[in-house]
Amino acid sequence: METGRGARIGVDIGGTFTDLVLSDGAGRTWFDKRASTPAQPERAVLSGIVDILQRAGLRPDDLVEILHGTTVGSNTLLQQSGARTGLITTKGFRDVLEIGRVRTPDMFDLQWDKPAPLVPRRLRREVTERIAADGSVVLPLDEAELCAIGADLLAAGVESIAICFINSYRNPDHERRADAVLRQAFPNLAITASVSVLAEMREYERTSTAVVNAYVLPILQSYLQRLGDGLLDIGIQAPLLVSDSNGGLAAARTAQEKPVFFISSGRSAGVVGAARLGRVAGEEDIVVFDMGGTTASASLVQGGEISRANEYEFRAGISTPARFIKAGGYMMRVPTVDVAEVGSGGGSIAWIDDGGLLHVGPVSAGADPGPACYGLGGERPTVSDANVVLGYLPDDLAGGGLRLDIDKARAVIERDLALPLKLSVEAAAYGVREVANANMARAIRAVSVERGIDPRDFTLAAFGGSGPVHACDLARSLDITRVMLPMMPGVFTALGMLTGDVERHFLTAMPGLLKDLDMAGLAAAVAALRGQAAAALREENFTAEQMLFAFSLELRFEGQDSELPVLLPAAVEQINVSWLRQQFLAAYEAIYQYAADDAVEVVNLRLLSRGVRPGKLDFRDLSISDTAAPPRAASVRQVYFGRDHGWLQTAVLDRRAFSGTAAGPMILESADSTVVVPPEGRVTGDSLGNLLIDLTEGVG
Repeated sequence: METGRGARIGVDIGGTFTDLVLSDGAGRTWFDKRASTPAQPERAVLSGIVDILQRAGLRPDDLVEILHGTTVGSNTLLQQSGARTGLITTKGFRDVLEIGRVRTPDMFDLQWDKPAPLVPRRLRREVTERIAADGSVVLPLDEAELCAIGADLLAAGVESIAICFINSYRNPDHERRADAVLRQAFPNLAITASVSVLAEMREYERTSTAVVNAYVLPILQSYLQRLGDGLLDIGIQAPLLVSDSNGGLAAARTAQEKPVFFISSGRSAGVVGAARLGRVAGEEDIVVFDMGGTTASASLVQGGEISRANEYEFRAGISTPARFIKAGGYMMRVPTVDVAEVGSGGGSIAWIDDGGLLHVGPVSAGADPGPACYGLGGERPTVSDANVVLGYLPDDLAGGGLRLDIDKARAVIERDLALPLKLSVEAAAYGVREVANANMARAIRAVSVERGIDPRDFTLAAFGGSGPVHACDLARSLDITRVMLPMMPGVFTALGMLTGDVERHFLTAMPGLLKDLDMAGLAAAVAALRGQAAAALREENFTAEQMLFAFSLELRFEGQDSELPVLLPAAVEQINVSWLRQQFLAAYEAIYQYAADDAVEVVNLRLLSRGVRPGKLDFRDLSISDTAAPPRAASVRQVYFGRDHGWLQTAVLDRRAFSGTAAGPMILESADSTVVVPPEGRVTGDSLGNLLIDLTEGVG
């Protein structure tokens, strides 16, 4: 089969490694895994693209798309390294950002500290203007005062400004005018108007979303510009698409304008890929688990459908869009795959607190200097160091590009953990692994048990560079008996991007009681949003036949603070208020196990539009055409499988050489990841290249 034009590359930047997958359009794939370059993330991307094209025998002009997921946005929030940001709001609403939801994530934690606002109070300014709740103008915008405020903020070193006026979701005229005035007066400032990213009620959520967008905007703009210029320098003119938090793709210019939609870029693409792989493999109920070098995340696919949410809080500890855990982080009211994330990855640092307790993460050794076993200057013990000491990892990673130093790993674990805890090096290393597993199990419980869902009914689909090393232990801790490990698990997020579609999101606020809803007005609003979406997708070169539209009306009981979506049929004119109420009550009862007879409110009309990409990857046609390393010879080594088994002589095979069914213990190695099959496991390879591990004997 001839390769050539129609090739696509998926790229995922992680905290430790940058992963690339190239598909030639006929199912043949090549992958590359290399150390990330945190100071200039585009360097690893560009060098990886050059190398992978060369190995595939393709030219830069053979590429038709570059699909990209990046942690630049999330790392900017995590490291508090965003632009110096100012906020301009209506008089009387200066402190909305700091007041937040007047809640804490744990009502019993008296020592909880609210995170510092991204915009300090001295950079939050009030301007004269006022829009009433019905959209009428109470006070006109004072443009002279606005310009004076802008000049003052510029003098204070502000690089980016968020604008959020009260009730602008009902009448955006003042915000749009303020946006235009500031852009004209201060062309070097980055400006974000709240209605451009979130035109809906709730002043705190709208303010916070606009502020996050403004805070990240210059950083992501600069990065994507450098990446785009670098692609042109190596002869690539193919469009650059960026993965958004909802698992879709969008043009790079959209990410540069609205980065708040891309904070979880990349991570959600793995969930979308796992859901599509599950449908092909007959696994429609999946707990999706992704463990990389810095973080681990979990999400749920139920009946083939991805669990999604319309808001997300980025915070330390565990980040999740849970309905019941509010506050404690930076609120973004944007569509997102419902993912829980913890700071436990292969590079997470193990440490002992003042009380003598062992902890893992959330601080990571990252790519620079990396874990001690990488031999690149790391001096603190990490999860990867523990796994090396216990025999789980091979002598090298990333296809031979990174040699591991087991003696260095043993030395730092002994010095920092074993001696202070009065344990053997092996016991301390296994303790690190157990603590990391307990942290990651929290993420899985957050998207299953805490939602009233029993994970024992699901298959655990694990990927990421470290995911297959820990998957079976995690499954057993949750009494899950079936584990699925996809082909190329270490670069699966980049692979998942190749299966995605372009997405655009649109919203119209429609506040009012459901009984008063004007159905003709609803149909008109649907038509207006459809027109906007179609125009946006046409700009991305999609035809009408390639466009899909999914409308939902968000409803809630009168007086409630959160709403549920009701999916609308294609023929909106055929439904009525009674039908909408019944659909809402059914959805409410399915989640909360009861439904009241109260009045129902309408909140928003939301549209998810998709451009179905021609030539996207089909898992049924997938094959690995090349790897960066020759096949490994079969061998055996001592591996520590816990207190019950101790050290066991374990068969070590190249994953490419494995077929059929075999009983554990076993290690299956590949250039992108390592699969650990415990003594109680039984592993089978399927026709799609997945590994299925049965843990029935080890669970119960």
